[in-house]
Amino acid sequence: MKKFKLLPGLKIVAPIMVGVLLVVGVAVAGSLHGLPHLTWADETNPGNVTGSLPGLGPDTIPDIVSKVSPAVVKINTTEQVGGENLDPFFNDPFFKQFFGNQYRVQPQPKVSQGLGSGFIVSSDGYILTNEHVIDGADEISVTLAGRDGSYPAKKIGADHDLDLAVLKIDAGGDLPTVSLGNSDSIRVGDWVIAIGNPYGLDHTVTVGVISAKGRPITVQDRQYKNLLQTDASINPGNSGGPLLNLNGEVIGINTAVNAQAQGIGFAIPSDTVRSVFDDLVNKGGVEHPWLGVYLQPVTSQIAQYYGLKNQSGALIAMVVQGSPAEKAGLQRGDVITGYNGNSISNPNELTDLVSGTEVGSQVEIKYIRSGGTNTVIVTIEAKK
Repeated sequence: MKKFKLLPGLKIVAPIMVGVLLVVGVAVAGSLHGLPHLTWADETNPGNVTGSLPGLGPDTIPDIVSKVSPAVVKINTTEQVGGENLDPFFNDPFFKQFFGNQYRVQPQPKVSQGLGSGFIVSSDGYILTNEHVIDGADEISVTLAGRDGSYPAKKIGADHDLDLAVLKIDAGGDLPTVSLGNSDSIRVGDWVIAIGNPYGLDHTVTVGVISAKGRPITVQDRQYKNLLQTDASINPGNSGGPLLNLNGEVIGINTAVNAQAQGIGFAIPSDTVRSVFDDLVNKGGVEHPWLGVYLQPVTSQIAQYYGLKNQSGALIAMVVQGSPAEKAGLQRGDVITGYNGNSISNPNELTDLVSGTEVGSQVEIKYIRSGGTNTVIVTIEAKK
């Protein structure tokens, strides 16, 4: 079995004194309005560090790095993770007979320190990174290239499922920014550049190619879809950093690696970021259309057990209590074969269709139960 892991950055805990199941529900694209001005690749912005570049040649990559690096940041986090008693002597029942509780040493708090990367997307201090970089953090600080000290960062919005987060710092304005490119246009074999802070080594640059597109992987409780795969070296501390094309545009956010291999890394496409950035900033998160069922493929054994004519469809393994599916009467063991006029041959097709459905929409679902074909109208809700 392939094992993937996130790039959580460097985590240091120190004491201080004093069978595959798919959950149906994914993000829906939104439009940009009323936001800090992001720089898209097709816009012209005099302050953008990824301005015009010379033709491809021996200086292309150094030129890109010198232009983009000022917009790449280091993200430090601290999280209180509990406490421990540092002096068991006076808490021993034997010694309590003599000293009582007057010398009892209280448990001391501990903190976990994390390190990741990010990049500035607006001159007034909005920063993109991975949600897992700042998840659970009590304090977030950002270090800018060429500046002493760090700046406290506020979490503006985050989404666990998409693993995206937007931070904001106040650093005087007119900050260098980087453009978000079109990840859909990137081709397998195209050169890419990763910049980040692996193991705390500031602004480390690695180069590789796009190895594949549209990769789905599962890491812990996150199910990623449509990731870019690259052999550009990425390591702990690179999480949230940019993956760049040879125009100096961000086409991905470095996110995960294959734990059992070298040269297999994954990045969230920039087009995913474009589609949800407004919700992250304006709403603090993303509404995920939700049907509320766990699905599994229809195997030959399942088809035989349920008396199905073929292996097409998505079998409901479990219905979530209080979900739209339960309210509509769908049950465990039902096999969904149609969604709003679209035939369903496997769980992924159903998941994709639900992900493109607007919250509040009513959809017709066709399903098989006890050998008979039925239809039901379901109102899609936002994931809770």
